[in-house]
Amino acid sequence: MQALWMVLASFLFATMAVGIKVASASFGTLELVLYRGLVSMVFMAVVVRARGASLRTPVPMMHLWRSTIGVLSLSSWFYAIAHLPLATAMTLNYMSGVWVAAFIVGGALLYGAPQKQGPLMGTVLLGFAGVVMTLRPTLDQNQLFAGVIGLLSGMGAAMAYLQVTALGKVGEPEERTVFYFSVGTAVVGAVGTLFTGLTPWSAVSWQAAAWVIPIGVLASLGQWCMTRAYRHGATLVVASMQYAGIVFASFYSLVLFGDHIAPIGWAGIAVIVASGILATVLRSRALPNTPAEEH
Repeated sequence: MQALWMVLASFLFATMAVGIKVASASFGTLELVLYRGLVSMVFMAVVVRARGASLRTPVPMMHLWRSTIGVLSLSSWFYAIAHLPLATAMTLNYMSGVWVAAFIVGGALLYGAPQKQGPLMGTVLLGFAGVVMTLRPTLDQNQLFAGVIGLLSGMGAAMAYLQVTALGKVGEPEERTVFYFSVGTAVVGAVGTLFTGLTPWSAVSWQAAAWVIPIGVLASLGQWCMTRAYRHGATLVVASMQYAGIVFASFYSLVLFGDHIAPIGWAGIAVIVASGILATVLRSRALPNTPAEEH
């Protein structure tokens, strides 16, 4: 049941998204990336010290690669959000689960390993179908470039998830992995704000200011749970469980922002929940099998 950590991570990320939606009224995107990274970095450093662990890592290049891919994916997603309808940007990013399945199949074929996870892969595709039903994405002709960037954000997220699995296999603790990703996020945000500038705090609403620290803490806890899920859980099951984030986001949208969910949206939510249940049931028939785990 380790994959249930991904459900908790999805809830935390959806809650964080509420804070980003509120804070974005006062802060620019790169400012939010910077503050999220800084708060998360401090929070995780305290956690590491409290657990008596060390920030020194024997695999710095693995962390550098994970952070680079993760931050590029995050930045691509923010770009897609800025230039595409929100539903489209979220759908393209949530294709990460499909990409994870594709990478697993590709790795199995490349190394000649037998692939026995067809039913689990089916739950990933079923969950993505539920995402499309819930968000109903659209794309205009003049949004093709942004659409490609959004697609790449999902691919990058999948690569980062597999790298998290690899870090877990070499014994890196979850909190250290999250700390170094936070460092990468803060660095990219800091560099970006050198060009865009910072919003004067006198111009920031109290609602936006109140979310700055919670966004970083929620991001830390979400990344922590996600890292634990990919480290200990079956990869395809975890990839299917991540779609729970759309369910949580939809309810937040309905309750907090008064958005309307069409009947096909509710059907999509039901499909997402069903895919997660099926993935859990099928877990007993399949074992995690990723290229990262075979080396």
